[in-house]
Parts: sequence; C-alpha cells; structure tokens
Amino acid sequence: MNSRCASVSRLIPFSCVDGPGSRLALFLQGCNLRCKNCHNPWTMGRCNDCGECVLHCPHEALSLSAGKVWWQSDICQQCDTCLHMCPQQATPMAQNMSVEEVLEYIRKAVLFIEGITVSGGEATTQLPFIVALFSAIKTDPQLQHLTCMVDSNGMLSETGWQKVLPVCDGVMLDLKAWDSACHQQLTGRDNTLIKQSITFLSGQGKLAELRLLVIPGQVDYLQHIDALAAFIKRSGNVPVRLNAFHAHGVYGEAKAWPSATPQDVEQLAQRLRERGVDNLLFPALYL
Repeated sequence: MNSRCASVSRLIPFSCVDGPGSRLALFLQGCNLRCKNCHNPWTMGRCNDCGECVLHCPHEALSLSAGKVWWQSDICQQCDTCLHMCPQQATPMAQNMSVEEVLEYIRKAVLFIEGITVSGGEATTQLPFIVALFSAIKTDPQLQHLTCMVDSNGMLSETGWQKVLPVCDGVMLDLKAWDSACHQQLTGRDNTLIKQSITFLSGQGKLAELRLLVIPGQVDYLQHIDALAAFIKRSGNVPVRLNAFHAHGVYGEAKAWPSATPQDVEQLAQRLRERGVDNLLFPALYL
C-alpha cells in the first residue's frame, strides 16, 4: 500500500471540462503563482491553523483544538465565508488524502470515466504524490486503461517533468502572457520556466493542450502575435485552447476587469490563423 499523501482541495468524480472525455478531477492545494485572475484563489496557500476562519464561520462548522483548525463537513453549509476570510488564501476544508484513498474513489468511478486529471492550485507542487498515484494506476489491471493527465501552470523544471512523464499521458498547460514583464504583473513570477516547459513537453510529445486566457486590457498576446504564433508552431500542431476571462470567483482588482467577449476571443483567433496556427479550441460559454 502506498502511503504517500497530498493536501487535496477538492475531488470531482465526474468532469467533462478537465481534459478529454469524462474524467475524475483531483484539485491539489497550494500554488507557486499568485495570479490576479485566479478563479480558485483559495487553492493558492496552505492553512497554517491561524484560526481566523473559525471566528467568522456563521454555522460553527470550524473549531480550533490543540492548535489545529478542524472542519465538520456535516455541519458546513458551503457558504464559503472561511475562504474569503483566510489571510493565507487557503481553505480549512482541504483534506490530506493518501494514494490508496484516491484510488478508492477512482475504482468507484472507473466504469464511467476515461481518465484522471490532477489539477490545483498547482498540481506539480506535490509532484511525488502525482508520480505515486499515476504509477499505482498504471500498474493496476482494473485501472491501467485510464489516461493520467496533469493540468499545470508549467512552473516545473525539466528534471521534475522527467520524473512524472513515464507515467503521464499528457499535460495541459497555460501560457498566461507572452512577455515576462506582463506575466510578472499578472502572476507575480516571470514565464521563462513556463516557456521552457512548453518546449520540453512538446518535444516529448506530452503537451496535450496549450491554453491562452484572453483578458481584455491585461494580456499581451496581440502585441506579440508574431513571436507567439512562431513559438506555438515550433511546438507542433498542439491544440490551443482560447479561454475567456470572467470575474466570477476572483478576488481583488481583477473583480473589476471586463469579461472577454466572443469578439475578443475571435480577434486573437483570427490573428493566429493568419500566421498558420489553426488548431484552435474555443470557450464552451461566455459569462
């Protein structure tokens, strides 16, 4: 039995938006970026048991005992007050789960899913768990037909990718801006390592999807369209998913940013097509 554990923010048994087909999606807690536009900002940090959320829970579903915050799921009303109060941008509802516990969920869903996607937060901040989980799936006769995918921001070294790729069927990766200064403004980090990840993964045939998030007035794809298109073409005919920003769930200044319209997305799509990038995927809906 593998006792490797991870801090899990959420587990969705059936998802059609976290990779190809129907998938079990596992969202790990913790991220190494601080994106202003994050739709799940409470997955960024780790709970440090400060107890701030306990004081504000209107349903008394949280308590502080022996220096640790405890969450009672049977009392919780999912009002999310704790998420908005947390100074760490974390959640007291995150659970430590072992590989074996996750496998039990997968076994219950196996007849109805085509694979598993590990996301976040940033999944690769808990890389040893991913390697252990995917390895267990690939060696289990009842589960080994499932595809194992990672949804990542790309902030991982080549050495890290080499550890997981033998048991990983594909990586879906975001390029949040082209220029490092713009990326730093949006996420708090530059994107040098992310571009290196894209190049490495595409060279290994493991880049399943490249994602561009259209945020009107904030991203710089159009200003650097020639360089962006050339970079994508060098990465092969990888599917490029164009996502549309909306302010639902975001914190801080990004709540006031305008949502991306179909016209905003189509403008980027047309510029990419003109430069030979035409394997494009579009948002299922706009908010």
